[in-house]
Amino acid sequence: MSTIRCDIVSAEEEIFQGEVQMVVATGEMGELGIAPRHAPLITRLKPGQVRVTLADGGEQFFYVSGGILEVQPQVVTILTDTAIRAADLDEAQAKAAKDEAERMLANRSDAMDLAEAQTKLAEAMAQLQALERLRKNLKH
Repeated sequence: MSTIRCDIVSAEEEIFQGEVQMVVATGEMGELGIAPRHAPLITRLKPGQVRVTLADGGEQFFYVSGGILEVQPQVVTILTDTAIRAADLDEAQAKAAKDEAERMLANRSDAMDLAEAQTKLAEAMAQLQALERLRKNLKH
């Protein structure tokens, strides 16, 4: 089975590097599946889950806060402000962030608060969705 190198890099650290069979991420226009010999491309990512199918067939899941996905002939690179292994996400913290963002939306006073609250809500929802997908995949 052929593989391609994948690098997932946040502002703080490189969170993953390895040979993979497939990378699945959510781009601005929908889900992307990147396999070896994929055409080169660059796209923005929405906050959400990145699923990596490893060379041995195992899977790893990550939450990214958005960012850029670049495909080159030998490597897929994901650059993001925040990248967290799905297993390391804190559900209680994500729910608290979601509740706070919803409160900000309900009590907004100006457009800046609205944009900030919408961004925080989208990020919290994406983290909760990544946790839910991780749970479903662990059950199978």
